[in-house]
Amino acid sequence: MDSLTQVALGAAVGGVVLGRRLGRKAVLIGAALGTLPDLDVFLDYGDAVANITEHRGFTHSLFVLTGLGTLMAALSARFSPTRDIAFHHWWLFFVLCLTTHPILDALTTYGTQLWWPLDVAPSAWPIIFIIDPLFTLPLAIGVVVALATGNGRRGPAWGVALSSTYLVFAMGAKGLVETRLEPVLADRGLLDAPRLVQPTPFNTLLWRVTILDGEHHHETLVSVFDGGTRPVFETFDRGAELEPAALASERGQRLDWFAGPFLRYEAREIEGRETLIATDLRLGFPGFHPFSFTLAVRDDGDWRPVETSEILHPHSRADLDALGQLGSRILGPEPALCTSGFVADRWVVDVPAQC
Repeated sequence: MDSLTQVALGAAVGGVVLGRRLGRKAVLIGAALGTLPDLDVFLDYGDAVANITEHRGFTHSLFVLTGLGTLMAALSARFSPTRDIAFHHWWLFFVLCLTTHPILDALTTYGTQLWWPLDVAPSAWPIIFIIDPLFTLPLAIGVVVALATGNGRRGPAWGVALSSTYLVFAMGAKGLVETRLEPVLADRGLLDAPRLVQPTPFNTLLWRVTILDGEHHHETLVSVFDGGTRPVFETFDRGAELEPAALASERGQRLDWFAGPFLRYEAREIEGRETLIATDLRLGFPGFHPFSFTLAVRDDGDWRPVETSEILHPHSRADLDALGQLGSRILGPEPALCTSGFVADRWVVDVPAQC
């Protein structure tokens, strides 16, 4: 999630746990703890693939943060001038302020290494976009009330309750979308295909669905207001013929661990050299994917891994017109919104008649 949300969440959790004892101090300390895991953005691993895949790594590990919270609790119980706060209250305060950050991150698409250092893929159960005002506002308002009144608990408690209720709603909305998808996927023989269902920007009413199908991937948008309208898919090429060459490199394997199988591959001429590029299809939106990486260059007919991967900036960014069309699509299937309208023609394989 964005930094403002994480600050507000940490502050609100701190107020809920120790606001009655510490007042405003609980909120302010919680705010600092809530943003602490994201300090890894200042680490430079010297390589674009490494920087992306190491983010939300060890600083987001539940093991690391629980250990750090336990140490902070022990020091506070021993040295804090507030002697009437027991160790277990300090422990709840520090551990919850720290660990709610990665747990919330894991509810987005990016992927969070909750179980670092275990060798498992990043956790992602996307039910909320990385910026969602309806989740953040109750927390922020609760924190402001606590700071203004000095009552460190009441405002944050209401904020956490309302934001948590919003997450429950998001889970229900996603379940509704997946229920509507089932018969369509069954008809197309795609029930067991890799599937990603995630909210579109800034809301939990309109959902983007991505289905992997061998050399292709299918995309559709489903709104909670679509009623009985069956989802229809647009089909795109994902350059699967280049996947073996990508996976032959260490960086390609790392990306596959991080985002696979939702990757698209292409060969593009960059500075006079044919370059193998991988794009993360999960993040952004069709036509506006922000994360593309150089993996290899072709020498004498063979692909040779690049010495240092680079991130390529997209040719275009989601503009107000595109976001406006998404906003209109939330209200129902008419007018139809086709993601192929934002995608370069070379990637489009098949579109439904209404497009």
